[in-house]
Amino acid sequence: MFTLIPEDIEAYCESHSTQPDSVLQELYRETNLKTVRPRMISGHSQGLFLEMISRLIRPKRVLELGTFTAYTTICLAKGLDKNGRIYTIEENPELSPIITKYLKKEKISSKTKLLIGNALTLIPSLHEYWDIIYIDADKINYLNYYKMLLPLLNNNGIILVDNVLWGGKISKEIKHSDKDTKAISAFNEYVQNDKGVRNLLLPLRDGMMMIQKIHQ
Repeated sequence: MFTLIPEDIEAYCESHSTQPDSVLQELYRETNLKTVRPRMISGHSQGLFLEMISRLIRPKRVLELGTFTAYTTICLAKGLDKNGRIYTIEENPELSPIITKYLKKEKISSKTKLLIGNALTLIPSLHEYWDIIYIDADKINYLNYYKMLLPLLNNNGIILVDNVLWGGKISKEIKHSDKDTKAISAFNEYVQNDKGVRNLLLPLRDGMMMIQKIHQ
């Protein structure tokens, strides 16, 4: 798992936090054994943070962009309202078997709608308003996702966006050819200057932006 926090501090924090359940531990191991880029998994600290946010909000509708192997899907689902549902969008169809396997193991298949394809195309077809939106998909489109989804965020809802520190590159001079870092920088600046939201950038793992829409 990638983190900007020193490894000894990260280990100490994780050892003094509620431990993940057996399904998440198994999923974490299998992701590291069987996927090409296992560092994309959220892991213990970030997963627990998302779970706690979900348990506080008790969402009826959650939207996740970037399922990967469903670690965060499971964490976010732990706080769902009794009749709540999480929609999760993954572009890579090859990940479907491991996703569906662990949704079944966690017994949340009935509360989860897995969509395979392009998020920008799929989002308008959902016709939902969201209590929690979690964005961890292609970085180039972060700002496009934000502009599309902010109007669909319910009152007291929250948008959470991963990788906004991008390995620490965000605070350094950005190379002209580095499109991902430029896109993340543009997103961060846009949110910071958006008078319609409150936002907090946390140095959790690779950076997590929390965004709450201000009541108008």
